[in-house]
Amino acid sequence: MDVVSSALVTGLALGGGYRVFRTARQPEKLLELYEFESCPFCRKVREALTAFDLDARIYPSPPGGSRYRDVAIKLGGKSQFPLLIDPNTSRQMYESNEIIQYLATTYGDGSVPLTLRLGPLTDIRSGLASAARPFGHRARPSRAPEKPLELFSFEASPFCRIAREALCRLEIPYTLHNVGKGSAKRDAYVARSGRMMVPFLVDPNTDTAMFESAEIARYLESTYAS
Repeated sequence: MDVVSSALVTGLALGGGYRVFRTARQPEKLLELYEFESCPFCRKVREALTAFDLDARIYPSPPGGSRYRDVAIKLGGKSQFPLLIDPNTSRQMYESNEIIQYLATTYGDGSVPLTLRLGPLTDIRSGLASAARPFGHRARPSRAPEKPLELFSFEASPFCRIAREALCRLEIPYTLHNVGKGSAKRDAYVARSGRMMVPFLVDPNTDTAMFESAEIARYLESTYAS
């Protein structure tokens, strides 16, 4: 049922975040994104990251969280998500549409996928997807890792969503490596992981690497949940 409900989200999102739309120039320093999994506006930005084949450092900021939510509020001045910070240009911004256009203009050729430029229709699509699976929403007490984890993923995968939700609930920071269909990073990813399968979690704190969303969720709970 967990996988079925996650797959329903992918269907309601009309496959947004499945493939690369335009390969963007990778920024020298990682983009920083404060967000939480069930937020429909955060979902739009994550779809854009997959569409532009961009990586980012994710700071999960779910309601009830204390690790990064307060940090985001202090940085931006208000309790609103997503919050994107680009250390390459010293820009920070909240609005999902503004973030998407910024990514397209700064690191791509300025064009945005059709599914992300339909205005209110895009918001409705993303909102319906979030309503179908309101998990990954409330924070749970956890121990913070010394080093950020790494997750190889793409937004539309129902299995990746289960792994991201677990990271979000436990407020565990991670580097999101997007490897959607058509990603220029897939060959390097396969060379590292041994196969084209996602999600793939790497924890440098315990020298652990694993596939399988259910296994990842169990690992995160047993290792970091208080």
